[in-house]
Amino acid sequence: MPALFLSHGAPPLVDSAAWVAQLQRWAADLPTPTAILVVSAHWESAPLTIGATTTGTPLVYDFGGFPRRFYEVTYPAPGAPGLARTVAALMPDGEPVVQQPHRGLDHGAYVPLTVMYPDADIPVLQISLPTLDPARLLTLGARLRPLREQGVLVVGSGFTTHGLPFLRDPRPEAAAPGWSAEFDAWAAERLAAGDVDGLLDFRTRAPGMPYAHPTVEHFAPLFVTLGASSDPEQAPRQVIDGFWMGLAKRSVQVD
Repeated sequence: MPALFLSHGAPPLVDSAAWVAQLQRWAADLPTPTAILVVSAHWESAPLTIGATTTGTPLVYDFGGFPRRFYEVTYPAPGAPGLARTVAALMPDGEPVVQQPHRGLDHGAYVPLTVMYPDADIPVLQISLPTLDPARLLTLGARLRPLREQGVLVVGSGFTTHGLPFLRDPRPEAAAPGWSAEFDAWAAERLAAGDVDGLLDFRTRAPGMPYAHPTVEHFAPLFVTLGASSDPEQAPRQVIDGFWMGLAKRSVQVD
């Protein structure tokens, strides 16, 4: 399986016909996964924490201010206890792994999956972001790389820009602010060049900072994806680009 970094959007993602079509086409082009492993921007917990492995664990509605229908979404994907054991076994000896059996999928995981795999028939496991250090996340991704040989789809779920405090136009079709467009263009260039070192140093090298990422958890999952690739310096396939509410929804696939 390839590995993905996708800009997952807020719950209203499902109201964007263009975005839904993009995600559906992407999923249709992929082999059917045996399971899906998600690292979402919305779960930071150290040490590495493994979420619920049982079917039927409630979702985490980790957002506020949206219409009621967004709090009534369900996604009863099967649990993945075997995958959870494998993930734990891939971590180095002496590095603790925490089990959190009551922690369901958050919206960074389930919102895109409701579009890409609406039948909810593929086992899903979510693990935490144990750090925001890009180099350490690259190493984590490398540890997860063997899962791809077992048919597991590794997904880093974030957003290429996420400067919510600096948005002035809340419409989905709003023009991208300069800081968002500049950061996105820089990220596209660095990805195309396979410039992992540049990406690792995005806090100081990327234009548009810190407005594009006043906090960096939405860019961090990219490094798990790159680490899980066969060659982090490859030029990923940039599957989705463009903007939503002025935020860059650039999403990539690596082999």
